Amino acid sequence: MQLKKLFAVGLAAVMMSSLLVGCSGNKTDNSEDVYKIGMISDTGGVNDESFNQSTWEGLQQAQEKYGKDKVQVKYVESSQEADYTPNIETFVEEDLDLIIGVGYKIAGAIEEASKNYPDVQFAIIDHAYDKQPENVTSLIYEDNTAAYLAGLIAAKKTETNKVAFIGGMKSATLDKFEYGFRAGVKAANPDCEISVRYANSFSDAALAKSIANQMHKDGVDVIYTAAGAAGTGAIEAAKENKKMAIGVDIDQNPLAPENVISSTVKNINVSIVNLVGEILDGNYQGGQVIVNTLASGGVGLSDSTKDHVSKDILDYVNEQADKIKSGEIKVPENEKQYNEIVGK
Repeated sequence: MQLKKLFAVGLAAVMMSSLLVGCSGNKTDNSEDVYKIGMISDTGGVNDESFNQSTWEGLQQAQEKYGKDKVQVKYVESSQEADYTPNIETFVEEDLDLIIGVGYKIAGAIEEASKNYPDVQFAIIDHAYDKQPENVTSLIYEDNTAAYLAGLIAAKKTETNKVAFIGGMKSATLDKFEYGFRAGVKAANPDCEISVRYANSFSDAALAKSIANQMHKDGVDVIYTAAGAAGTGAIEAAKENKKMAIGVDIDQNPLAPENVISSTVKNINVSIVNLVGEILDGNYQGGQVIVNTLASGGVGLSDSTKDHVSKDILDYVNEQADKIKSGEIKVPENEKQYNEIVGK
């Protein structure tokens, strides 16, 4: 497999009294054929250097690809979880055709709205339901496999034999990151020590930085962070302490070019463009759960990885990636699977 095949291409503002909406393209009374899409960010904000940003970029790319006369996009930021339902209500009142919620924390609000407004189409990033509503499309990602590759790299790059994971908030979604990473580390270096902490926030960069600083003091020299905007604090700590960091969701190397040795990426922007394309082509059907995998290129490692990781390590990572794709390697998604596959 060629290396390039492995590397996938890679709202804090408002209460309802002061709703901030970003908008591209203006609907007029004559533009009945314009498909109107609204995005509701989680509390990390639209410029979180993570999955909110990637979702918004996907909507902007879709509008550029298909034209403002066909697609109108806008977003609203959520400063707290209590904003989710009012933000959805606002978009419903604006008669949008598709409302996209970002992150698993908005899942309950989306599910309730889907019942209250059965004629409105919704989509959600990073969550699927036990009983999928007919008017909700879920875009989920095989994050555990990308995290496994990050674990391989961390275990091979560490000089202290101590690596760590910092998560945002404990959940089934974050379990995929944590236990995929743990499994990759142990596969590449069974004797490597792994520390895990959760910030209980996707926006508190200062707290994530404090956690990372303490980990560095304890000898950890590689930290993989899956904590949305909060994760930028851990990257800042790596830069100041001259340690190694692994980013998440998008290529976070620009935040610290000498320290972010890799990022696990999920091509939310690409899946959003594809979703809009299905809508405009008349092939859209609500109620889908679309899984973006390592094999499909939906997740992977940032292209900048090759600038910081030696060829022999990359060759090893490529080999393991092929085994994941073929099914030879099973990557855990949670603690139970981790104990079954890797052992306690």
